[in-house]
Amino acid sequence: MKNCFVFVLPVFFCSVLYAQSRPGYPKYYFRNPLNIPMDLTANMGELRPDHWHMGLDIRTQRKEDLPVYAAAGGYIAKVKIEPFGYGRSIFIKHPNGMTTVYGHLNSFFSALEKYVTEQQYQQQSWEIELDFSKERFPVFKSELIAYSGNSGGSMGPHLHFEIRDTKTGKCLNPLLFGFPIKDELPPEINKLALYDRTISVYRQEPQLFSLKKNAGDDYLLSTVPVIQTGLNRVSFAIQALDKMKNSGSPDGIYSAKIFFDNKPVLGFILDSINYGESSYVNAQIDYKYYYKTGKYLQHLSLLPGDPGVVYKKISGDGIFNLSDTGFHLVHIEVRDEYNHRSQLNFMIGHVDSLQKPSVRDTLNVFAPNQVNVFKKEDFEFLLPKYSLYDTVNVVYYRNDSPAPNAVSALHRLNDPSLPLHVAATVKIKPVRELPDSIKNKVVIICNDGRRNIVRKAEWQEGWMTARFGDFGSYRAFIDTVPPYIKDIGKEDTVVYASSNSIVVEARDDLGAVTNFRGEIDGRWVCFTNDKKGPFIYTFDEHCPYGVHQLKVTVEDIAGNTTAKTWWIRRDLFTPSPRKVIHKKKGVPIKKTAVKKSTKTK
Repeated sequence: MKNCFVFVLPVFFCSVLYAQSRPGYPKYYFRNPLNIPMDLTANMGELRPDHWHMGLDIRTQRKEDLPVYAAAGGYIAKVKIEPFGYGRSIFIKHPNGMTTVYGHLNSFFSALEKYVTEQQYQQQSWEIELDFSKERFPVFKSELIAYSGNSGGSMGPHLHFEIRDTKTGKCLNPLLFGFPIKDELPPEINKLALYDRTISVYRQEPQLFSLKKNAGDDYLLSTVPVIQTGLNRVSFAIQALDKMKNSGSPDGIYSAKIFFDNKPVLGFILDSINYGESSYVNAQIDYKYYYKTGKYLQHLSLLPGDPGVVYKKISGDGIFNLSDTGFHLVHIEVRDEYNHRSQLNFMIGHVDSLQKPSVRDTLNVFAPNQVNVFKKEDFEFLLPKYSLYDTVNVVYYRNDSPAPNAVSALHRLNDPSLPLHVAATVKIKPVRELPDSIKNKVVIICNDGRRNIVRKAEWQEGWMTARFGDFGSYRAFIDTVPPYIKDIGKEDTVVYASSNSIVVEARDDLGAVTNFRGEIDGRWVCFTNDKKGPFIYTFDEHCPYGVHQLKVTVEDIAGNTTAKTWWIRRDLFTPSPRKVIHKKKGVPIKKTAVKKSTKTK
């Protein structure tokens, strides 16, 4: 066994390695976009489902409508409104070649809000993306641009803030720009995972080791002094997090690096990531372990189908051959953006008596870095070249049990704990001949065990096809059921006196409503659909006080539509609950009966 002195690595050597990798971003060019101290709920690189977090989430003291200011001078280059993602967002281009992004906003500053609303009515679309020249909306540093909120994919009030390289689109780590944020703590390393790399990482459960904190910021194995294993080829992963203060939220780590016998081998740094690369987080983590436990392990090695967009290869890929009977030192360093360091040291060696029979793959496998095709008489599955991170065994099951409106057998291929980087093409043959009049009503549903993913089927030479980003169960159905629209009121004229908005709930039995249109007196009005929740129209000049006809039309993915109309009255006062007077076609009418609106199919 090697002597204990190998546990101490030259501090100067390690510091030089990290200093060389830290980018020289301009300090103090950007200001805090809020007028309250910067307190974070998430940093860049925090692990999220299917992506790394790409900026900072700044607390807004659990409030909405805090003023948001331009972090530096420039011009507003784009605004975007969408149901998920960043909801209402602003993009500002700066003369230093960078762009800042402000997400989950409630509203824009008045001139911009007015212009965006005009464009929504012109395009008759609430969901919108607008690009601007530098002359239209120039801004100075610290100029008011918006008000914070909770729109889009936000789970609570906060401001999402990004800094991007304008030319490449890469998100840059904002904590490297000198913002006034105090970080008091080094990262934590909570678990170590060991993998057999003679087989796919998806063919095994990792061997987990709990850790204990030693003197300073050093970690050791808590249950064994050294790792003795029968494996010949191994790699490691860690479970780690970072906090800026004891009461802070757990954030992602900035970087990690692994050394083998004092030699630096591989590391990753989360400081510059393109959105097109962000789904490679599913290769960096043990996706199967996360799917089953909800907890993250980050690989300190490259999977065969991972191009390593955040990894830095120094002398290897993080996979180690234990070809001798000696023991080897493994040293792992984890750092945050402020260069606080935690380290884990342990010994590992191969012991012949612990060796187990090797696990063999089945005959049918999908391999990374190649096109993979699976074919049956009535089912085909096509994976493009870069869909997989590691080898996947093919497990197929077919079920002919009947299901309402089903027009195919159920085909199950593998399970969703195995990630796909690129969507697969699924082809299914119907169990019977379908008339042309019904073919455009066919949808394919992928069930991943937790949800249904619905796609409209395309027809190709007698096959029904669609693309899915998950393994699971696939079946084709005929969908002729139109969406459902809930009544907005029981009266024959719905009175709005104390409410400033109309709320319409619409849903579909197989999936979400794909198209929604609201009209007042035959003219389109802007219903919002934040978070794909209820559709909401806030009263404005397009609906003056008085009686109007409201018409709502919704459509599902198969093209089935439902339309519904109501008479509504917008009042300045609250009418008597027993007697409602309204005008229909200009004639005063005393209400004597209550009638329900009927649904128009």
